[in-house]
Amino acid sequence: PAGHLPGTRGGGGGGASKGGHHGGVDPRGRDPLMPGDIEDPEEEDDDEEDTPSEEEEEEEDSSEISASDEDGSWIAWFCGLRGNEFFCEVDEDYIQDDFNLTGLNGLVPYYDYALDMVLDVEMPMEDSLTEEQQEIVESAAEMLYGLIHARYIVTNRGMHAMYEKYRSASFGRCPHVFCQGQPVLPVGLSDLPRNYTVNVFCPRCHGLFFPKSTRQANIDGAYFGTTFPHLYLMTHPEMIPVRPSQQYVPRVYGFKINQSSLYFRNHEDDAPMMNNDSRRNSRATRSRQGGGGGRR
Repeated sequence: PAGHLPGTRGGGGGGASKGGHHGGVDPRGRDPLMPGDIEDPEEEDDDEEDTPSEEEEEEEDSSEISASDEDGSWIAWFCGLRGNEFFCEVDEDYIQDDFNLTGLNGLVPYYDYALDMVLDVEMPMEDSLTEEQQEIVESAAEMLYGLIHARYIVTNRGMHAMYEKYRSASFGRCPHVFCQGQPVLPVGLSDLPRNYTVNVFCPRCHGLFFPKSTRQANIDGAYFGTTFPHLYLMTHPEMIPVRPSQQYVPRVYGFKINQSSLYFRNHEDDAPMMNNDSRRNSRATRSRQGGGGGRR
């Protein structure tokens, strides 16, 4: 199909390439019938009628295969790759608007080739590219789509597409015990590519975690950006879950660890807070043990 280099399509997560289906009639030909082989004229008519029908069926099957391959866009193919479940399909009209692509030509090598590949546009002079350049274009197409994706998912249409994935927990669930399987949202630690891989953000505990799948953990975080999950929750406040009411308290033989212990030396925020009653009880206990007036 038009819009990709010969025999390949842009390299997506997993390093796969999409090859075109080759149609056409089975090359195995049939030997022509010799006059001596014909015993009955009616049988000859039947053979002439049957043979073209079989060839027509093969041609129809081949045309259906080719048509199905033509109908599949690069975007649908890329998002369907194993490990790319975090991506939603960006509308082509959004990509065709140059305003939405402002500044990306300076970040993506072979920008024009990559854009044509994403949009399935036939690229002129593609045969003049070397094999190494073709691999660069495939990688550039993935980067370009990822950066466009980061911009698209903060639009209304993009948020709606990501909502469907969020609702079905396609991004995974929070591993925190007290979050009780809360679905998470993808987020990046940088808006510039090739800095950090993608993480997942829990709306309930506000924790940041690695994706469960190693394939998804290798996706560039810039393809989702630093804004999406927070803007999504601000735009849809009804989707914000209640923070966990339970908090884990470490214990030794059933007793809470004192906040002055070395256990909390580097984790002061995790130290259990003592209320006024517990402080008064502690002071009263110490005074009783000390005898108050120095009695022995």
